[in-house]
Amino acid sequence: MRLNELTAWQVKELLSKREVSAREVLSQTLEQIKKLNPKLNAFITITEKEALQQADLVDQKLSLQQSIGALAGIPVALKDNLCTKGIPTTCGSRMLQNFVPVYDATVVAKLKQAEAIIIGKTNLDEFAMGSSTENSFFGPTRNPHNLEKVPGGSSGGSACAVASDMTILALGSDTGGSVRQPAALCGVVGLKPTYGTVSRYGLVAFASSLDQISPFGKDVKDVALLYSVISGPDPKDSTSQNIEPRNYAETLSKSDRKFRVGVPKEAFRAGLDQAVAGAFSGSLEVMRKLGWKVEEISLSHLDYSIATYYIVATAEASSNLARYDGVKYGFRSGAYSTLAEMYEKTRREGFGAEVKRRIMLGTYVLSAGYYEAYYGKGQKVRTLIKQDFQEAFKNFDIIVMPTSPTVAFGLGEKIEDPLAMYLSDIFTTVANLAGIPAISIPMGKSKQRLPIGLQILAPALREDLIFEAACNLEQSLNLK
Repeated sequence: MRLNELTAWQVKELLSKREVSAREVLSQTLEQIKKLNPKLNAFITITEKEALQQADLVDQKLSLQQSIGALAGIPVALKDNLCTKGIPTTCGSRMLQNFVPVYDATVVAKLKQAEAIIIGKTNLDEFAMGSSTENSFFGPTRNPHNLEKVPGGSSGGSACAVASDMTILALGSDTGGSVRQPAALCGVVGLKPTYGTVSRYGLVAFASSLDQISPFGKDVKDVALLYSVISGPDPKDSTSQNIEPRNYAETLSKSDRKFRVGVPKEAFRAGLDQAVAGAFSGSLEVMRKLGWKVEEISLSHLDYSIATYYIVATAEASSNLARYDGVKYGFRSGAYSTLAEMYEKTRREGFGAEVKRRIMLGTYVLSAGYYEAYYGKGQKVRTLIKQDFQEAFKNFDIIVMPTSPTVAFGLGEKIEDPLAMYLSDIFTTVANLAGIPAISIPMGKSKQRLPIGLQILAPALREDLIFEAACNLEQSLNLK
């Protein structure tokens, strides 16, 4: 097995024993990128020079038997909406095609402190708005399991890079399922942490009350390791929670806990693929064999989650994206005669169709006469969704449902039907609306060998339950 195909904790072990070097790990990873990225289009920017320098620094410390960081020598890819000092951060948009930040996002600074090797910036739906990574100015990313299928979105580049061994770890952002859904469609593990446990400083905002920087990995232990590094309070982010840093990976192993599992009856809804329904039923049977108590519950407001999400998210997006006007930074139209015309042409030419659609929807729901009817009511339903989970978690440790109602769909299949595309997030948006943690792990494959994801949700700040349950199921499902 090549080094780039290993998990992060396996590479850590080999590095600590001096059986391999950081440069060897990186070289094989870069070889894979050069081989596959022209077909998959997972990376927008590859930082080979900086990565090689970092690998040599790690090897130098190892040769001197000095202590190294928690992620020393591990290649990590970053979704291209995370600010990186001196490296372009495009958000997959023409608007920021040539934007180079002068500072690092907090998570990027933490990765550097942990001596991770940042190998590049990954493709995404423009400004993280989409469920297929087809809305990128730099072209679509393809699913490594089938080049004619989407990888999911909006963090499809990061998910694809991990699934195709072009990186070992990756970061994405999850606003309504943008890490969990591509993790499911690409067959990797993706965690959406509790809102506020990971600093959003340096994340280019889409919907500020929903966005959460989130880790991808090849298994649950890898995700726990990466989350342990990036989580924690940050004075630069007023919404970050004052939680005690914790090494979740260190104590992670299969446990004998008998979980109380809630299964929303709404999960078996019309539109659920037969393959997904079958894999989900099989996963529930595995839970029962583990001695877990599995019971049906009702999340009565789940049916309203998509409508609520697209009211809240578009409203916040229209506000956040107002800053892109061609004045201070980013793209500016070249042909205009007045200031108003410059604003209009810059935004018309700089934004893609999906971003424009969401800005217009958000502006509408915030407009005079419609604010209370749409945005105000959406926030009230959001509270009801949160209360549904609070009530459910009084009797259950975790709640499980499919991550996505379908397996990976074809490129172009839903791009002209935004409502069908939005329904891809039917099971994932609730975790963002409620601010609770959720993880997607592989639970099987369809007849076409396309991955299927299982989603596990837990109460706020109970990532420990998420990791423990996911680790048990990962080993019991035995998909490798």
